[in-house]
Amino acid sequence: MQYKILGHSNMLISRIGFGCMSLHPGQDGIQTLIDAAIDGGINYFDTADLYDGGANETMIGAALKAKRDKVFIATKAGNQLREDGSGWDWNPRKEYILQAVENSLRRLQTDYIDLYQLHGGTIDDPMDETIEAFEWLKKAGMIRHYGISSIRPNVIREYVKRSSITSVMMQYSLLDRRAEESCFDLLLHNNIGVVARGTVAGGLLAGKAAKPYLGHEMGAVQAAADMIREIAMESSQPPATTAIQFVLQHPAVTGAIVGIRTKEQLDDALRAGYSNLSEEHYHRLQASVAAGLYTDHR
Repeated sequence: MQYKILGHSNMLISRIGFGCMSLHPGQDGIQTLIDAAIDGGINYFDTADLYDGGANETMIGAALKAKRDKVFIATKAGNQLREDGSGWDWNPRKEYILQAVENSLRRLQTDYIDLYQLHGGTIDDPMDETIEAFEWLKKAGMIRHYGISSIRPNVIREYVKRSSITSVMMQYSLLDRRAEESCFDLLLHNNIGVVARGTVAGGLLAGKAAKPYLGHEMGAVQAAADMIREIAMESSQPPATTAIQFVLQHPAVTGAIVGIRTKEQLDDALRAGYSNLSEEHYHRLQASVAAGLYTDHR
């Protein structure tokens, strides 16, 4: 497995992270799958207090408890569940974050969180108050580092300017390269790591039938998927592996969070963490689809 330091932290994370949102309480074989991921070199696990109403954190905490010193746990806060179970409301206030972290620590059965992330954000948020909460938690030793999960360039710029974020989690794939234009250079320059999600574009780059996606017409989506499949065949590997490798090739990207629910998905992800695309294959993929631009939240 390849590893890379996340931003300006001291966290040497596996370039493949385990996206725990794909797992659900009661699913068979969760412990076996997580143990196999760790045995395969994955040391980075990402969850959120929103997933399954907190039950995902509870499940992951139990599965990782015996190996806590060997892994990095990332979770998120900011989406406050309503008491009546009807959904959630956005709440980036300091008071709520300090309350949410206590609940996450309890569910995860740990004394600290390696990376605590704001699960969204808007330009109208009380950012200084949010940052104050994260900085207080760092000083208290309850979290080691903090970051944001966002695809909004205006929000990302403000956190780069005002805070000491370690990372930004953002969507990035062959079919969603918008971050190349507006975010990646900024984050590289400030030594802030990018943790990519959505690397197989909802399965469109891993075998699902083509459909319009983020402004790409169905024909463009099919062309991208065909190029992924062609290069995967030349490399004797699954399309999902090739799609993830494309993401990891960008110098701004520290790692990729991959939703893993089955042993086959784990194997495809692990392959991507052990090998790289050739430069020729990488450039062919780049040329197969237009990069695109963010039109909102600029």
